[in-house]
Amino acid sequence: MDIELVRITPADVAVLQQLALQTFSDAFSEANTAANMQSYASEAFSTTRLTQELNNPGSLFFFAETGGRPAGYLKLNFGAAQTDLQDHKGLEIERIYVLQEFHGQQVGQALLNKALEIAARNGSEYIWLGVWEKNPRAIRFYEKNGFVPFGTHLFRLGDDEQTDVLMKRVL
Repeated sequence: MDIELVRITPADVAVLQQLALQTFSDAFSEANTAANMQSYASEAFSTTRLTQELNNPGSLFFFAETGGRPAGYLKLNFGAAQTDLQDHKGLEIERIYVLQEFHGQQVGQALLNKALEIAARNGSEYIWLGVWEKNPRAIRFYEKNGFVPFGTHLFRLGDDEQTDVLMKRVL
């Protein structure tokens, strides 16, 4: 399967929004209440919020496309755009999401490889991310790719406080 990585622009906000809502629901709806999912998604994936994020010069977004259709997406943050560390030496992967039908087909790996390529090109010393502690599949994926836990932070999903494992890979 050919996977093409394409930079997402503000003109793509509607496609990004649909993909973000679907992949987020696929990943987390089973383990969370519908009310909390709706509360978070309506804010985090609103057209206004996504357009702001797409226009932030400290963030980059990419679609992973196969057959001319998005199969997943990546959001990267540099410097002050990062959610926690805001360290110019690091690059944050804020989101890697892949549609369920493409799980196990190297889409996530292609997105991660793009992130590592950009980090290296920008002279980042490390790349980091937060992953939900109850997402063992994602944690195994990152561990397999050389990421190690270095802390935790709280993630609010509606009225539920959840714990994300912070993971880092030194470059």
